[in-house]
Amino acid sequence: MPWKAVSAMDHRVEFVRLALAGGVSILELCGRFEISRETGHRLLRRYAAEGADGLADRSRRPHTSPGRVAAEMEARVVELRGQHPAWGGRKLGRRLRDLGVSDVPSASTITEILRRHGCLDAARSAQHRAYQRFERGQPNELWQMDFKGHFAIGSGRCHALTVLDDHCRYALELRACGDETEATVRGHLTRLFRRYGLPEAILADNGPPWGTAGHPEVRYTGLGVWLMLLGVGVRHGRPRHPQTQGKEERFHRTLDVEVLQHQRFADLPACQVAFDKWQRIYNEERPHEALGLAVPASRYRPSPRPFPAKLAAPDYAAGDAVRRVSVDGYLNFQGRLLKISQAFGRQRVALRPTATDGVWRVYFSRFAVARFDLRTNEAVHQQSVSHVSEHLSAMSPV
Repeated sequence: MPWKAVSAMDHRVEFVRLALAGGVSILELCGRFEISRETGHRLLRRYAAEGADGLADRSRRPHTSPGRVAAEMEARVVELRGQHPAWGGRKLGRRLRDLGVSDVPSASTITEILRRHGCLDAARSAQHRAYQRFERGQPNELWQMDFKGHFAIGSGRCHALTVLDDHCRYALELRACGDETEATVRGHLTRLFRRYGLPEAILADNGPPWGTAGHPEVRYTGLGVWLMLLGVGVRHGRPRHPQTQGKEERFHRTLDVEVLQHQRFADLPACQVAFDKWQRIYNEERPHEALGLAVPASRYRPSPRPFPAKLAAPDYAAGDAVRRVSVDGYLNFQGRLLKISQAFGRQRVALRPTATDGVWRVYFSRFAVARFDLRTNEAVHQQSVSHVSEHLSAMSPV
């Protein structure tokens, strides 16, 4: 097995969880995790016989004691709160039950325990409110992706790249990066696609490397073109409306409260060690209010769409007017030189007439990317497939 010893247990647990979730074959999943089929089946047999303990050299099963007295239960609550200072009564109670603890008190009782032990900040507790939530119906219908605002470390700055599944808030990526370039994002997305498969679409903001901020229209980038070649739709939030990526915004605040406010990091590797530890807690242990206090891992399964070994050129219908875009972003159609985007340089696009005479829609792969009105020479970009719908942008953060 090629896994590093320091993270072998986490990889084994994730492999078993995704295998049991279904969606892809065991053989395909073994390939994504770079292990042999024999190793994969051995892990599944060990898990079936012994549970999670069978995946580790020593048991991590928590000890339970049905006959605990109240003082011992209070000590257990306070101890767990010490490990997770941002968790309230509902999350702590659910986590204790998930750990197999018997006779866990109600959330309100746990809150009273925290109050008696001086674990609550009254001012911060008063700020909490319920949110209106929206989510996709299935895993991998939409991933949300963003960089958290950079923060200082001993060797410079850390740019935290985060990717969440919109349906279940599963944290697919939490990566400490030294920059926010297209090459960095593409490299990490390639690794994610190989492990989890391809989503239907990715939602990002309007800034680089997925968009070009400062323009009235969202312009295309090389990263977006690459994603569309993979069959992944690219969607952007409305400019100056960060709530369209509410799940990412909420994830970043949780990361701040539970990790970044309590630690200082010497360098990017040190950041990544802390990120890896917390990402596992977030996915597998931390009860999520939006999921009825279930954990994200309980609802996530990998995509059945594998990452291709080689990118295929777009395939268009016989009746399409196919044109190759020049390196400076122009195409020649019906004697006119039409501007689309430099991001499509050397790529083939298809033009199809609309119901309005003289108006043509431009497609790249299966995605509509522009509309040309030959009567007025007006070009309208489709904003890298589409903006998120208006009702989405009105939703509160989650």
